[in-house]
Amino acid sequence: MSTTPPPRSATRGIGPARTEHAAEGGPFGWLRALGRDGRQAFAGAFGGYALDSYDYFTLPLSMVTLAAHFGLNSGQTGLFTTVTLVVSAIGGAVAGIVADRVGRVRALMITVITYAVFTVACGFAPTYETLLVFRALQGLGFGGEWAVGAILVAEYASARHRGRTLGAVQSSWAVGWALAALVYTLVFSLAGDALAWRIMFWTGALPALLVVWLRRRVHDAPTATAVREQASVRGSFTAIFRPGRDGAPGLLRTTVFASLLSTGVQGGYYTLATWVPTYLKSERGLSVVGTGGYLTLLISGAFLGYLTGGHLTDRLGRRNNIWLFALLSAGCVLAYAHIPEGAGTLLLVLGFPLGFCMSAIFSGFGSYLSELYPTAVRGTGQGFAYNTGRAVGAVFPTLVGFLADSWGVGGALVFGAIGYGLAALALLGLPETRGKELS
Repeated sequence: MSTTPPPRSATRGIGPARTEHAAEGGPFGWLRALGRDGRQAFAGAFGGYALDSYDYFTLPLSMVTLAAHFGLNSGQTGLFTTVTLVVSAIGGAVAGIVADRVGRVRALMITVITYAVFTVACGFAPTYETLLVFRALQGLGFGGEWAVGAILVAEYASARHRGRTLGAVQSSWAVGWALAALVYTLVFSLAGDALAWRIMFWTGALPALLVVWLRRRVHDAPTATAVREQASVRGSFTAIFRPGRDGAPGLLRTTVFASLLSTGVQGGYYTLATWVPTYLKSERGLSVVGTGGYLTLLISGAFLGYLTGGHLTDRLGRRNNIWLFALLSAGCVLAYAHIPEGAGTLLLVLGFPLGFCMSAIFSGFGSYLSELYPTAVRGTGQGFAYNTGRAVGAVFPTLVGFLADSWGVGGALVFGAIGYGLAALALLGLPETRGKELS
């Protein structure tokens, strides 16, 4: 497989007709190149993923309060994240098949409705066990939304701009995270803890408004739809696990190594996303407002990391971008977890590069996984690989939870660095796909 992008004259996406390359230049050329329908798809995927992020972070931000309310130990609170991510693997795999069989937009609406309904239900949970079940069911929608939305946009984007376009979609995760942190700060400052955590979950109804807009304004890329519908096999697990034979390439190797890559990156990411708020409050003694201030810098770094990583994945290539930020992310995790007591300013300063690096590594995922699979099974392959990574990577936050009592949360965060090392190794089994046309 070629590791260099094709000549500019050959670079075209599979969506609507492209504008001239002169019009595609500049910092927002990637957005103009999408065309009107592509921009609508981008807005739908951006909004869906931002609200997906918002609903996800309602739990980590409320974790300390939930532990006190239900009398939970660190292992039990870590289980919230593990259950969510494990069930999300099922939801993501199913959503991928649905996307290949009935279309990207329909599948996207189903996932958004699912995670919104069960996030709200979490706010009514009377017991720990009930909350655990509702959170698991929320994972069904949470698992499918990103993969479906990323494919929808990837099939409109040109090969020339696909990395930065999908990186921009990925940046919406930081937008949702920031919104959740803002609402958390307001709600927990104004309401008592016993009610505040429930209000946080009830605000998860916001995504329902997005579904109405999606139904009216967003459509699948026409050419991609035609290719998918003409395929003899669509949405098949068998196809993505078929080994190569008789000189014909199969997808088994791709699926195995893409799943390992996803496991490493997400194991590192969710370790940090789940436990940093608890680390700041329990071991650094920060107040609600103080934690919100530290998270602001972390999230700001994440937002810029998504955008920068998207640009670099087009410039450096998919594999080089992931390798670079796997190394930098591992270094940041180790530094962040071993800051000496009393070094509050250093803790604050390091939050920015930590957020930047652990997000920039994600920017190439949407384009990379889309380019690894053919159109007929793109949803199935991307949904399975990405969400298998979520499920297996979910073991990392649980290990941190069980080890936190003896090692401390800061010490246990080193498992995040191990995840990034696994991601770097997985790249050895995957090809470079920069410049590849989707077909």
